[in-house]
Amino acid sequence: MPTTQQLQDFTQQVRRDIVRMVHAVNSGHPGGSLGCAEFLTCLYQKIMDYSTDFTMDGTNEDLFFLSNGHISPVYYSVLAHSGFFPVAELATFRKLDSRLQGHPTTHEALPGIRIASGSLGQGMSVAIGAAEAKKLNGDGKIVYSLHGDGELQEGQIWEAAMYASAKKIDNLISTVDLNEKQIDGSTDEVLPMGSLKAKFEAFGWDVVEIKEGNNVEAILNGMADAKSRTGKGKPVCVLLYTEMGNGVDFMMHTHAWHGKAPNDEQLASALAQNPETLGDY
Repeated sequence: MPTTQQLQDFTQQVRRDIVRMVHAVNSGHPGGSLGCAEFLTCLYQKIMDYSTDFTMDGTNEDLFFLSNGHISPVYYSVLAHSGFFPVAELATFRKLDSRLQGHPTTHEALPGIRIASGSLGQGMSVAIGAAEAKKLNGDGKIVYSLHGDGELQEGQIWEAAMYASAKKIDNLISTVDLNEKQIDGSTDEVLPMGSLKAKFEAFGWDVVEIKEGNNVEAILNGMADAKSRTGKGKPVCVLLYTEMGNGVDFMMHTHAWHGKAPNDEQLASALAQNPETLGDY
């Protein structure tokens, strides 16, 4: 299993991939992607039990569903470096006829992608369905999902949350990227949601908080705690406190880089802050 340093090196390369992919086509979402780089690295490099011999049914393996599909750059980079498809394919991001669309889709048959996630608010419903199918089939593996905190302003999320607790979907771990920012500003400015911990607990979920959501060791410890709570009659919510744009100083502490590409000078600065570790595509 990879060491903490190896996970940090992997994350650093993912950050390079993100800014290079978005810069190349002057399009995409670097902010949230950078904020979730540590989490998805840990998930695919150490936490989940899966096979890169990809099949859509995912029998006898952990499954992951990305609900906030606009952070596709981080997802594609992690999948590629984890062996799902060639790293060189990252150079086709958002280009015509590419399998790497701006929001993940399934009709291109890209290994690792199980749902189209361009529309927000739907991923939890799908994850619950997959988790319920595993329970019905006697498959003991876990289903993971990731959501943006702004995405929780969608009503379908709360319908799904209510269903999951009512039906005791206790093989599900849904993580919320809690960076408190969305495309138009802070989540409090757009639509305050109050205490998400209190909300999920009121909906019958078990809640784990990872206060240092950009720290590899904190993520590993928090997700181990979350996993230990599965199988006990409640779905599990992880509140992951992250910094949008993490690892690139001029993209941090602002919502401005939610969906904006860096120019040539900004790309050079971002890459200088994240030296190559695994080899660029």
